[in-house]
Amino acid sequence: MTDPDSGEPGSGNLADLYKHDFWIKENQKHIPAHYRLKKSARIINAIAGQEERGLLDVGCGPATLMRLLRPNIHYHGIDIAIHDPGPNLIESDILENSIRFDGESFDIITALGLFEYVGGCQDAKFSEIADLLSEDGKFVVTYTNFGHRDKHIFKAFSNVQPLGDFRRSLARHFTIDRCFPTSYNWHGGQPNHALLKAANMRVQANIPIVGPRLAVEYFFICSRPLRRGYELWMSMTPSAQ
Repeated sequence: MTDPDSGEPGSGNLADLYKHDFWIKENQKHIPAHYRLKKSARIINAIAGQEERGLLDVGCGPATLMRLLRPNIHYHGIDIAIHDPGPNLIESDILENSIRFDGESFDIITALGLFEYVGGCQDAKFSEIADLLSEDGKFVVTYTNFGHRDKHIFKAFSNVQPLGDFRRSLARHFTIDRCFPTSYNWHGGQPNHALLKAANMRVQANIPIVGPRLAVEYFFICSRPLRRGYELWMSMTPSAQ
């Protein structure tokens, strides 16, 4: 992490600089579905199957993901800057407010390209998301591989850390079922060439040695930790004493 007083990428105080007015403009760049969002939709559709599922997209931007999901997935989104309001979208600064949506819980929660921007709130936001996830739900989150040979650090990033640190924080709140790259690319950033996109779209494998240097971002597919179920069972079980 960069020194928080430096104002450089990775510092926590940057989260205070990029608020609604910045994101209402920045989000419009993501109305067309980009590569990572399309791959995310493939994964989410597979997780949901044909069952009716409620989904919360944390940091939803212009809610482009909604257009890529099957009708049985009931989409809800929360973001600091909502351009086109709707009953299934809430505008809220999650760094200032708790993550919540009208008291509901969700079968699937996503945070795609979000945690690079949460400053020093990472553990708190993981905890809030865990509280909204249904007992058998899935949390799908991405995080940039800052160990990439040609890493790009966006000016608004306020939470730059080694991937291992992110994973350890995530594991304190969830069981990590799977982890794999969004894509492999020699250059930083998601693939732009059609053939490279097609080759990466179905890849869900970790390649030793290559991954730490060429994986652009990682998907983490998570569940509620087993201890939550155990604690619930214990709370409902009469004491043996």
